[in-house]
Amino acid sequence: MNYSKLEDELGYIFNDKNLLETALTHTSYAYEKNTKSNEKLEFLGDSILEFLSSVYIYNNYKNLKEGEMTKVRAQVVCGENLSKIAKKHNFSDFLLLGKSEKVSNHVNENILADSVEAVIAAMYIDGGLNIANDFIIKNLKADIEFASKNVGKKDYKTVLQEILQKNGDVDIEYRIIKEIGPDHDKIFVSEVIYNGKVLATGEGKSKKSAEMEAAKLAINVLKMNEQ
Repeated sequence: MNYSKLEDELGYIFNDKNLLETALTHTSYAYEKNTKSNEKLEFLGDSILEFLSSVYIYNNYKNLKEGEMTKVRAQVVCGENLSKIAKKHNFSDFLLLGKSEKVSNHVNENILADSVEAVIAAMYIDGGLNIANDFIIKNLKADIEFASKNVGKKDYKTVLQEILQKNGDVDIEYRIIKEIGPDHDKIFVSEVIYNGKVLATGEGKSKKSAEMEAAKLAINVLKMNEQ
């Protein structure tokens, strides 16, 4: 397979193309073809990702306490963010999947997230720590900045739940009702439903952000009703 387009996306040209191919080989394909999967690279990439993001947060956010740094890292280095990176760089065009994973038109979010960790490990092995670090920070810098500014604050979903539960237990549900656009630039639309009634609808680049926007709008609706 020609990986030049993916390498352009990654900002790095591999010396060992086989290493990149292994990083993109899911276990389902490896089992069918009796070849190596990306599981071991994923294991290594997970540790590299956590280490380098920790170093970046430590060096650039001196005002954060230890617990706050941990929260920022946990919020940023998560499956949802990693799958977003995979979609941004069109990993699904290059992933080697077995027949069992090709049934759906959409690649599983966990597979996408795992492939990013595996590619990070491959970049480290092939080019060194600085190469892996450049890719990680380029893709997570904005998320780290956002998380650092909001660490310790209650998110909109928590605030909405607290408002609605003042009068006892309630049934709150978030439902993704629409997905707009291609996989690498998708917009999600979420409803927040309170005791069977739709309170608000929000949009976002991820399911989580769409749900947060719906919760934010629902809080505004409740505040207006109180006036």
